[in-house]
Amino acid sequence: MTLEAKIAAAAVLLERIQDEFSPVTLASSLGAEDMVLTDLVAKHAPGISIFSLDTGRLNPETYDLLAKVQETYGGTVAMKVFYPQAEAIQQYVEANGINAFYNSVELRKACCGIRKVEPLKRALAGNQAWITGMRRSQAVTRADMPVEEYDADHGLTKFNPLADWTEKEVWEYIRTQGVPYNALHDKHYPSIGCAPCTRAISVGEDVRAGRWWWEDESGKECGLHVKKI
Repeated sequence: MTLEAKIAAAAVLLERIQDEFSPVTLASSLGAEDMVLTDLVAKHAPGISIFSLDTGRLNPETYDLLAKVQETYGGTVAMKVFYPQAEAIQQYVEANGINAFYNSVELRKACCGIRKVEPLKRALAGNQAWITGMRRSQAVTRADMPVEEYDADHGLTKFNPLADWTEKEVWEYIRTQGVPYNALHDKHYPSIGCAPCTRAISVGEDVRAGRWWWEDESGKECGLHVKKI
């Protein structure tokens, strides 16, 4: 399938989601894929709301992009930002240390739970469906990801419109459509999360190699997209 065909299919899907699952929201980490979806939503399905999670430890470039998104698309779609509970962060830091996530997988996931997972639940509350920019080729944990699935953990339908897109196609769309993107991508950051947990990668490394690089490759998820057993 050509990129043009994939764009058309994504537009049709977003329109259907808007019509059949309202209220519905797009979860944006402000990564390249989410910027593609933000642009598509603004053009084809502005009834879909968009939210982002400010963990409190994002890169300056990410905050710059957030401001740019609000400036570029603010007249068409609204971007709502959700924050972690301050008391939970304070308790975590006092008990474990400011950078305790480096010490064990358990402490890292606990930090993600406070800064991402709990705010996500608040962001999804009241919606019938949510949309992500995940792609199958991003990680081994996403290889079999469907375009549409029921998210039992959150009790709503989940859509991944770019599931079969390649990284090359994502960037072709961004460049041809003039979509704003995170400046860190130009510094070899294909996947961007919190500043302490993200680094640039070398040529030939996996696109997720810069996320939690001190951990085992097979489990690099923060908990936002992991199904409970």
